Amino acid sequence: MKDIITIMKFTMKDMVKRKSFIISTIIILLLIVLGFNVPNIISSFSGEDEGKQILIVDASNIFEGNLEMLPKEEMNYEIASENLTFEQIKEKMENEEINSALMIEKEQNDIKIRYIVKNAMMMESVPETLVNAINTLYTNMQIAKLGLSAEQLESITPNFEFSIEQTEEEEASGNVFAMMLMSIVLFYAIYFCAYQVSSSITTEKTSKIMETLVTSTSPTTIVLGKTIGIGLVGLLQMLLIVATALISAKAFVEPELLEAVLDMSNITPYLGIVTIIYFILGYFTYALLYALTGSTVSKPEDIQSANSPVAILAVIGFYLSYFTMMNPTSKLNLFASLFPISSPFCMPFRIMMGLASGIDVLISVAILIVTILIIAKIAIKIYSNAILNYGTKMSLKDILKMYKEK
Repeated sequence: MKDIITIMKFTMKDMVKRKSFIISTIIILLLIVLGFNVPNIISSFSGEDEGKQILIVDASNIFEGNLEMLPKEEMNYEIASENLTFEQIKEKMENEEINSALMIEKEQNDIKIRYIVKNAMMMESVPETLVNAINTLYTNMQIAKLGLSAEQLESITPNFEFSIEQTEEEEASGNVFAMMLMSIVLFYAIYFCAYQVSSSITTEKTSKIMETLVTSTSPTTIVLGKTIGIGLVGLLQMLLIVATALISAKAFVEPELLEAVLDMSNITPYLGIVTIIYFILGYFTYALLYALTGSTVSKPEDIQSANSPVAILAVIGFYLSYFTMMNPTSKLNLFASLFPISSPFCMPFRIMMGLASGIDVLISVAILIVTILIIAKIAIKIYSNAILNYGTKMSLKDILKMYKEK
């Protein structure tokens, strides 16, 4: 146990001192902060003035002085006291007196509304809020002219109540976008932390450090010590990234927008604990596989090709989890939450959707632990025989032969 802790400490110090680790962590944190500041950056460049956002020009008095009935809190408008030309509106925008304008004109029997902005490149259409507000106001004006009673008005403007119902007994809840986003974060955390095990082993073989380690302790101790050490660093890095994201979201994003895009109402302490457990188990699953591939190569340039089978396996597991989230009540999603290569990315978010029972979680964890023990037995045996191999990259046939050796 003492040797495992020694190797674990050595591995952790080596990881956090690497320039690549420090630079990549800083870049990720900066990108997170910058990403949550995008709305503020766009707002600063657009030069919005909260007091004078939209200027409304009713040149033909189509709305008969009723424009003030438009919802002020939604549109934040200003009604022009005189008829203005396009050039005059353009001048007001250049002077930053207004940000946009509505020019309402009548051409024969048609009403033409021109929405004027500085640059229409980022706009696919006129904002729906403006369209709905103008349509509602004009419709109410015309209805009022007909002199209809309250009962007649109610009969032509019914209050429809829409709801969605499903035929399947299981019902998922929660923000699917937030779940998919968190699944991506969990996948990259597990994958890249596990990948570092292979890189670390191959680097130490190249620098001959491995010879010293092998003569000082057993291969099993080396595998476990390095795997635990890199895993702890990866877990701390993931917690730092998640904490930075949460703080940035709270600090820079409007609460309404944050709640609409990333609904965190289903995140509980239980979910947090289960997610960490699956991170640890998922990491061990892939880290031991990478320890195996790392011990079979002697040159850093051969790592990528040696790791390809494990990388493909990880990608299959991730996509199996990711795409089945679109239909979380399906049997395929249940399979993905139990299958060991995909369950670390799927089960936490099946819990988040309220679909996983305690028994499901226990079965999934048991399958993962059994899988880890099997992989560990195979990986440590091959690692023990291949770690001091300094020849060419080993083939699958060589690896199988080495595993069969006593």
